[in-house]
Amino acid sequence: MKFTHKSFKSVMTVVAVITLFACEDNYRQIQQLSVSDLGPVAEGKGVNLKHTDSGKLVANLITPTLLDFSNYNYSFTEFPDGVEVIFWNEKGEKNTVTSDYGIHFDQSNLVDLRGNVVLVTSDSVTLNSNQLYWDQNNKWVFTDQPYQIEFKDGSFNEGSGFDSSEDFSNFISRRNVGVQIVDKSINDEE
Repeated sequence: MKFTHKSFKSVMTVVAVITLFACEDNYRQIQQLSVSDLGPVAEGKGVNLKHTDSGKLVANLITPTLLDFSNYNYSFTEFPDGVEVIFWNEKGEKNTVTSDYGIHFDQSNLVDLRGNVVLVTSDSVTLNSNQLYWDQNNKWVFTDQPYQIEFKDGSFNEGSGFDSSEDFSNFISRRNVGVQIVDKSINDEE
């Protein structure tokens, strides 16, 4: 079989068409990849975000790294290097929570804090846990992980999970041990 200039052109045309379709297929695959497949839409370093309401400071979020995944269908904000949030209640009393990692899910308004979670309320209630969920819509905090909590009167509780209102006025603990301080003056009056 002898290759002529015409047959060489035909072979080259076939190779070019195959290459073109192979490249076209790869190009289509690349086009189908969106920013959400590749990572966050925005990244912040050394973030110190302050939230005000009617000119009054109500929250201050401090984090080394903030990743914004609002480009995902179920959008979220991630704090992979830890987070500290200081927030003030209606009376202007300061509360603080810190953790090694945090994530906030936008649609559900649920916050998931993990690793060395420490919450200190304005009235000196201190909570330590490896994980803590905060349901902002329902003003509820909970965990199924071990925790330690110390109340302002010195009483404490250690357990393996709890549900509570965010101000700890309605605290329900599961499988726990602790020490309760009893006010003897109430018993003396009876």
